[in-house]
This record gives sequence, C-alpha cells and structure tokens, in this order.
Amino acid sequence: MAEIQDMARELGKTLARTDEYQTLQRAISAADDDREITELTNRLEDLEGRVQSALRQGRQPEQELREEYEGVVGRLQASSTYQRLVAAQANFDKIVQRVNRTIQDGLQEGAESRIIIPR
Repeated sequence: MAEIQDMARELGKTLARTDEYQTLQRAISAADDDREITELTNRLEDLEGRVQSALRQGRQPEQELREEYEGVVGRLQASSTYQRLVAAQANFDKIVQRVNRTIQDGLQEGAESRIIIPR
C-alpha cells in the first residue's frame, strides 16, 4: 500500500507542475484578490441560503429574491476574472479526467492479468 501512496504523491506533484494547474492557481489567486468577485460570491452565498430556506419550507422563493439571484449570477459570469477562473478549472479538469481514464484502463488491464502481485 505504501508504494501506491508514493505513486499517488508523485502523480500529485506531477499534476502540480502542469501548465494547466499553474494557470488555475494564478486564476484562483486573481479571483481571491478581486474585490468585486469576493463581494459577488459572498452575496451569492447569502442569496443561495435564502433560496434554500424558502424551498425547505415548501415555498417558492419570492420573485424579488429570484431576480436578485439571477442578477448577481449574471454579474459574476460577466467578470473577466471569473471567466478566466472557470476556463482554467475546466482545462485542469480535462487533465484530471484523462488521468482518471488512464488509471481506469490500468485497472482493467490489471484485472485481466493472471499475474498476482504479492503485498
């Protein structure tokens, strides 16, 4: 098991050195430093809580709340900083998906192999 943990740690280190991960980290940092993004995400969290509260009580959120929510989402999505963050996350997610597919392929190959590796 220790060998698998070591390989996983190495994989993590390798992923951290990819351009996609570095770009994602810069985008996260830029979003963290962007006051407007911070204010919008905080407001969005508050509005989401109010929407969820209304739904838990079995009622639809008020029209004014829905409109404010949509407006905040629209302003957030219009932000170039936020757009860069979303794009960077999507690009890194593609890398992780490819890694996961490769791991899955290896699992399938290993399951089909007749060789048993002792622990």
